[in-house]
Amino acid sequence: MKRIGQWLKKEPMLTVSVAAALLSLFLTPPSAALLREIDWRTLGTLFMMLTVLEGFKQENVFAPVLRLAGKIGTLTGLGLFLVFAVFFSSMFVTNDVSLIIFVPLTILLFRAAGRESFILPLLAMENIAAVRGSLLTPFGSPQNLFIFGRSGVSPWRFMAYMFPLWILSGALLAAFVLFLFRRNLREKTALAPKTFTEGSEGGKGKKAVLLCLFALVIATIVSRTPWWYVAVGIVLLAVLIADRRLLLKTDYVLLLTFLCFFVFSSSVAANEHTAAFLRKAVAGREYLVSILISQVISNVPAAIVLYPFSQNTGALLYGLDSAGLCTLIGSLASVINYRIYVREYPKNGMKFIKVFTLVSLAFFAFVALPGYFISKATAL
Repeated sequence: MKRIGQWLKKEPMLTVSVAAALLSLFLTPPSAALLREIDWRTLGTLFMMLTVLEGFKQENVFAPVLRLAGKIGTLTGLGLFLVFAVFFSSMFVTNDVSLIIFVPLTILLFRAAGRESFILPLLAMENIAAVRGSLLTPFGSPQNLFIFGRSGVSPWRFMAYMFPLWILSGALLAAFVLFLFRRNLREKTALAPKTFTEGSEGGKGKKAVLLCLFALVIATIVSRTPWWYVAVGIVLLAVLIADRRLLLKTDYVLLLTFLCFFVFSSSVAANEHTAAFLRKAVAGREYLVSILISQVISNVPAAIVLYPFSQNTGALLYGLDSAGLCTLIGSLASVINYRIYVREYPKNGMKFIKVFTLVSLAFFAFVALPGYFISKATAL
């Protein structure tokens, strides 16, 4: 029990989700109907995505991109490259994986260049890039994946609806990076030729298998096929044959967190009194409520809890994808960014939070009102 308690302290979101699921069962006792209400399709799809992307990391699929970063000649160019590498890659490999790839690289390169003062503001911008880049696609983030699966809209309609915020965010990010390096936009990086030596490429056979599996996952998400469980079986079988160790490294904590919040959401929705209260509190206020609730339980759990009571799916989605710009808790991707940084700079945790919050809120100030008015003017 002591070990379990220590582990739960290290995983606060899982702790909250388990507590919420257990408490909700007092509202609605466990039943077969409750099990049927759990979104098993989203859980299966998320399992596939997490497992395949773990394979991408193990096989260094992005090694050529990482080596290219070490060859850029100016600090401004390097900063723009890293921020927009996160921005564009997060659309396809999810926001947390893009940060796992590029945050350590940012620390490595700017430390080697002797310009560590730029690391914190750049990491804050990369966090924004992950949150805002991933909002364009249905599979860019777990909350997008969940809402896309439930909403019934086409992938093209989804992307068209998210495009105004995505393009606005990209333009603002470029302005933020240029402002950071404004004193000398042409300053050289002064990196040694062999500074960056990480990331040898993995075996071609495994990479080919992983790329095929990734295409299968995307096709399963976009097509909304009722045969999604067949795709799960194919991914599971292929990974068992190609590299079964990947199954030990899949993020089961995130899967279990999703499951617990699904139990909580289903239990609350099944209770007439709590469902009526939440429907009244959320309807018409989706944008603001989703941002506020996400600061307590993060945006992925907030998506699961609030979706059944929402009348404006677009406003809910805009709010969830903006929540990570307010506080560290607002997005699970932000927590990952923080963890990577404090491993390298254990004494700078509070400094990270201060810089992260200031940069993120400055960005939020530019995008909050446009997001609100677009969500009110158009429907998803």
